[in-house]
Amino acid sequence: MKPLEIDALVFDVLGTLVDEPAGIRAGIRALAPSFDEAGVEELLALWQRHVEREQRRVLDGARPYLTSDVLDLEAAQLVADAAGVHDPAAVEELARSSRRLPPWPDTVPGLARLAERFPLIGLSNAGRTALLQLNSHAGLRWHQALSAEDARSYKPDPAVYRLAVTASGRPPNRLLMVAAHAWDLRGAQALGLRTAYVARPVGDPPASSDRFDLHADGLADLADRLG
Repeated sequence: MKPLEIDALVFDVLGTLVDEPAGIRAGIRALAPSFDEAGVEELLALWQRHVEREQRRVLDGARPYLTSDVLDLEAAQLVADAAGVHDPAAVEELARSSRRLPPWPDTVPGLARLAERFPLIGLSNAGRTALLQLNSHAGLRWHQALSAEDARSYKPDPAVYRLAVTASGRPPNRLLMVAAHAWDLRGAQALGLRTAYVARPVGDPPASSDRFDLHADGLADLADRLG
């Protein structure tokens, strides 16, 4: 196979480089320590459904753009209400758990290895402030980190991927979008970026109809495949 001609790597963050459910799950356990694992998972699903639904409403024009911080606070309030917790400070603390997400074991060393060969750009649906704290907590090191807040939208809106194209100064087909979510890669692909799917336990696997440039089991495998 002919090696990809790539000038920079563009990484999704949530789910691809950090374990988003694990961080929120920890926040829910702290909020409602009496809940068993099944109860915690129900509350986590409630959070996830809200954020996904509201991001979709923003994309559909049914709701003005709001940062991820606002959506996370709304989700935290829903979870607290369902758990019978009515302390505003506890709700705010739960919302902040979305910024304390653990990296996957291969994330930090994998980024360091890839950074020896390519400029690395983070491209996240997290708002600017949330992304800064996410990067700090997880030890993520970038050449540049971009937030969807700068496009006042959410992936897979083409405007978000265009942020990376503009920042890199390179044509889309010289950028490789790396994500654990097939929907994210499809969005990047539609704008002309090359694509690499990285398998994660919490990702969105490709469908049989997807045609991504690379499939990798992790960041070390991705680095090997890039030669």
